[in-house]
Amino acid sequence: MKEALLPARVYLFKGDSLLIPPSMSEEDCLAGVPQDLALNALGPAHPEWFMGACLLEASQALPPGWKALPVRTVLSRSGGGEDRLLRSYHLLQWRGESRFCGSCGAPNGDSPAEVARLCPRCGRIEYPRISPAIIVLITRGRDSILLAHNRKFSPGIYSLIAGFNEAGESLEATLHREVREELGIEVEDIRYQVSQSWPFPNSLMAGFTAAWASGEIHPDGMEIEDAHWYRRENLPQIPSPGTISRRLINLWQEGTL
Repeated sequence: MKEALLPARVYLFKGDSLLIPPSMSEEDCLAGVPQDLALNALGPAHPEWFMGACLLEASQALPPGWKALPVRTVLSRSGGGEDRLLRSYHLLQWRGESRFCGSCGAPNGDSPAEVARLCPRCGRIEYPRISPAIIVLITRGRDSILLAHNRKFSPGIYSLIAGFNEAGESLEATLHREVREELGIEVEDIRYQVSQSWPFPNSLMAGFTAAWASGEIHPDGMEIEDAHWYRRENLPQIPSPGTISRRLINLWQEGTL
């Protein structure tokens, strides 16, 4: 994308961080950085722009005075309006991972007609990868929910059960399988609630609620290390705002599911 075609506000990323100028607060960065400010800061560097954003090389120094704020931290402080940021981050990651054609190995180009990679040799088209996943808030009666500690979580954090959709599965089947495999219980009354793009690395999270049906909790020990039923007044440390898990838990706390 040529500089003249860039939107009025752009995003600069480096690794898993969003770059923010000294004149901008962390709360105001969701909408992007003014184009002229970003271009002046980059100086003679000419990164490759795509969809109004660019990803700096790991070896490239930050512009003077700028700071790198992890994208996850930005999302945890957002009150909404992060769709464009999520899209930009997702697309830049995908584009960096699709440099070569998966069929013939030739260097990929960009499709002139859509957001896709187009191989100039064999004509193969590759679209941004989106991996569907479920996340479920499991209730027992009106006052208890199941929260679990995944071994990948930070110490003390408890969240909802989640897992990727597998080939040939409906989302409901994925939900039953994940709950059964990770906890050893059965659920019923599955209801869709809300979804969220989550580009870490390329998920689309479909949020559900379900009611406990039978069985005793037995964490699988591979992914889930600990799990319990919790009431509103004794919740453990839960995920940060900006995550779909926190949103589902908040909706349950408010009684608005």
